[in-house]
Amino acid sequence: MSRSLFVTKLYEAMLEDEALLDDLAHSIRALSEDDVAGIRWSREHRYTGYTSYASLNDLPRRDPAFGDLSKLLTKHAVAFSEDCAFDLVRKPRLDSLWVNLLRGPGHHSAHIHPHSVISGTLYVEVPKGSGAIRFEDPRLPLMMAAPTRRTDAPVELQSFVTIQPQPALLLLWESWLRHEVLPGTGRGERLSVSFNFA
Repeated sequence: MSRSLFVTKLYEAMLEDEALLDDLAHSIRALSEDDVAGIRWSREHRYTGYTSYASLNDLPRRDPAFGDLSKLLTKHAVAFSEDCAFDLVRKPRLDSLWVNLLRGPGHHSAHIHPHSVISGTLYVEVPKGSGAIRFEDPRLPLMMAAPTRRTDAPVELQSFVTIQPQPALLLLWESWLRHEVLPGTGRGERLSVSFNFA
């Protein structure tokens, strides 16, 4: 008999608020045209599209749609914290929130989110051919001579788990979990909001 140890949780929910998603999409596109510092940072760092990651740190105060979103995200972060059995003195606090407009073959290399507890992404618009998000087993660097897994292995035994984004999909994970966005194959603009909780 065997049992599972050291579980890695991934929280998934659908944000069933079409009006909010429409408002967020409008705001993301407006920011991609008006945020001069973000446009410059995206160009200098060869980001295929636009991100407010390094330019705007006050979106929930700046735009009511992001203010509404931050309240919803906090509720989900509290639920995820419970699911992870975190021993917290107070509820998780939204630490940062940024938008992404990723075009066509754009991607993000594998990374983690230091100095955070929970990270996540809300997909606002997802055109056909958008790149998937892929999570990596955190034990991978320690596996040394371990054989590869069969292609039909259960998802919890795979070294990489890929989630195809869709509009309104909300994902949360522990911030140490390494992840990447795979290159897209389409020509549209994938809109998303990423965030961290401290």
